[in-house]
Amino acid sequence: MPALARLPDGEAKITPGYQLPARWVIHTVGPVWQDGAHHEAELLASCYRQSLALADEVGASTIAFPCISTGVYGFPQQLAASIAVQTVRQSLEGQSTPGKVYFVCFSQEDTDIYRRLLRSD
Repeated sequence: MPALARLPDGEAKITPGYQLPARWVIHTVGPVWQDGAHHEAELLASCYRQSLALADEVGASTIAFPCISTGVYGFPQQLAASIAVQTVRQSLEGQSTPGKVYFVCFSQEDTDIYRRLLRSD
């Protein structure tokens, strides 16, 4: 399996799933939270937009996103979730695939935040 070159923050790249139970893996690098004045929100939104565009290019029917940048990168959970939900909704307006998007949460707090955001239409 070839090594992936380091991606700049906010960019995404797609590779085959190799031995995973997925056809593709989309790799993206979220920004490290500094103070909100270093384009962190724009870079995080770009992660979602570029990943969805790649999924659309290959006709992926589903995509799953973790809570990008909210762990050791320190991005505030509520802000990151708001950016994720808003960006995904806007991006999907102009594409037919993927048909399903999953937000994979690793804490109850994240789950509660995403549920509130996804209910508010």
